[in-house]
Amino acid sequence: MKIKIIVLFLLVSVFGHGQNTKYVNLFMGTSGDNGQLSPAATVPFGMIAVGPDSNPRTHAGYDYAIDKISGVSINRLSGVGCSGCGGNLSVRTSAPDQELHIIKSTEKATPGYYEVTFNNGVKGSFTATNNMAVQQYGFGKDADRSIWINFASSFEGMVDCEFKLKSNHEIIGYIQARNTCGHGMYKLYFYLSSNESFSIVKGKDKSYEAELRFEKSENPLELRIAVSPLDAATANLEAKQSESLSFKQLKLQANNLWENKLNKINLKGGSNDDRVIFYTSLYRIYMSPADVTTNDHRYLGSDGQIYKADGWRYFSSWSIWDTFRSKFPLLVITEPTLMRDICRSLLSLYRTGKKNWSTVSESTPTVRTEHASILLLDAYRKGIRDLDFAIGYEGMKKEADELPMASPDQKLESAYDLWALSQIAGIMGNSSDEKKYREQSEKLFEDTWTREFMQITPAFEVMKNNGLYQGTRWQYRWAAPQYIDQMIRWVGKDTLSNQLSYFFEKNLYNQGNEPDIHVPFLFNRFGKPESSQQLVRNLLTKEMTHRYGGNSEFKIPYVGRAFKNHPEGYSPEMDEDDGTMSAWYIFASAGFYPLLVGGDSYELVSPIFDRISIDMGNGKTFEIKTKGRKTAEDIIKRITMNGKVVSNYSISHGEMLKGGTLLFQY
Repeated sequence: MKIKIIVLFLLVSVFGHGQNTKYVNLFMGTSGDNGQLSPAATVPFGMIAVGPDSNPRTHAGYDYAIDKISGVSINRLSGVGCSGCGGNLSVRTSAPDQELHIIKSTEKATPGYYEVTFNNGVKGSFTATNNMAVQQYGFGKDADRSIWINFASSFEGMVDCEFKLKSNHEIIGYIQARNTCGHGMYKLYFYLSSNESFSIVKGKDKSYEAELRFEKSENPLELRIAVSPLDAATANLEAKQSESLSFKQLKLQANNLWENKLNKINLKGGSNDDRVIFYTSLYRIYMSPADVTTNDHRYLGSDGQIYKADGWRYFSSWSIWDTFRSKFPLLVITEPTLMRDICRSLLSLYRTGKKNWSTVSESTPTVRTEHASILLLDAYRKGIRDLDFAIGYEGMKKEADELPMASPDQKLESAYDLWALSQIAGIMGNSSDEKKYREQSEKLFEDTWTREFMQITPAFEVMKNNGLYQGTRWQYRWAAPQYIDQMIRWVGKDTLSNQLSYFFEKNLYNQGNEPDIHVPFLFNRFGKPESSQQLVRNLLTKEMTHRYGGNSEFKIPYVGRAFKNHPEGYSPEMDEDDGTMSAWYIFASAGFYPLLVGGDSYELVSPIFDRISIDMGNGKTFEIKTKGRKTAEDIIKRITMNGKVVSNYSISHGEMLKGGTLLFQY
């Protein structure tokens, strides 16, 4: 019996429980401006995403529609706009003055692995660890074997770079580059090693390019590039942790890490495309933040000082303006233990010097950190209670004093931040601050909403009207979900419901950007749950008319699906935004959604799957089932949680944590 158990364990560790990695399509959303994603090889919450960069490239480097490439770089962020971020240490298998193309028919990408053959006949295979890119090249028996490296490659802009030969198979150095949209900087020390010795030919003058020449051989050539935010010695040391593992073993290790994450949620029912979009979306919520803690538990603070993380891991690489709305609320469910460390990282960031955008001393590519207080409150409300808010409270108060107020949308979002800080002050027992920030939030919301958003005019349909950021007044009108009851008191539930119906009937909603992605679930609060059910199902599965892109109204509206299993996986100009849209899809397709981030409940709609099983991370399993549904359009007649009737189309996170079955009856 013991032998059978051991064999079973080995099979499970190799093949996973549900083999949900087979449903991941890493090419979804990688073509053109339809997601801004990449199939690069990475691991969950890793610093590395190694893959080819198209020429010309997109934000994430790669464009499925383009076969010409500039090289293979080791890092990138997922659909974050501007010029992207990362693109460092670019490797080529042909000289810089020769065009390099990938042969599209040879591309293969699975979680933790990417391979392709280049037009010069060289096959490239790539995998990763948390902080190391592993690149394998097959040149053929009689081919000249050379690798060209651009040590100063960067998507957004290089600030400083240095490299030097350590031995005939090692190079060490560092790069310092700008973050997304040119805000702030990050610095990475690197240790590059090869499985074979080489001679090096450096570029002329101050060139940061070099050619590595290897002897002819039939054996695959392998490069390993490890990075650290602290120093090259640390990068070297951490690379040696994986020194004994072969490429094949590292690839398997990466795949097993992904299988573990994707088995957090299991499905029955739905079409194959539904499952592919779901698990591809689940994969993408794990792309960030990055674990930047060294093996000896050190990390770089935003003040440039080195700190110790005793008993926890420090994370960096943020895009919170987008991700606080859906991705982090989902990680609270799938990764409650890890979310404690993510929250502690943010509290530490407040302590060492947080800015709305990147600081000048980041440890890995990053974007923005607005609305972190809402994220922290949400995690606390949903059971992650061992958080010491005092660590970051003074930083939160300083941030509150400097909240942007230049435009109506900024005022609404600042009211949300102030509301969250008020709640946190109450949790800490600081009644005076709780009252202060609550009153500031309420007054700011009332003044802004009644003046700018209550009385609807034709100008409400115009993108960026009155200085709004990437949205219309219609879309930002609903951007303070903590005050929905106040809106009802001022306008009336029926009137708001009719206005919301008009909003969707006239295609004024924008699935392609974040400010209004919670709005389809609002009908539940207005007494029309069947409208939310129908609307969300249509957004998930049917062609819709989309009038708006990321920054302006389309000249010709796009008619099509917002999510599809295709390289053009998202509606035009719909950045996936670092897991934000992926998490929206997961919540919506599973039948529940966090309308108020910072609250403790979810709005319920009709799931597109027959059964969803979620590992809650506390030994409990939460299941969502359907009963009696004959067509996808059927309306929910009754909802029960463990046999008890749910009367308000809402469920608390606490109820989910207890485990059991949420049953939708039709």
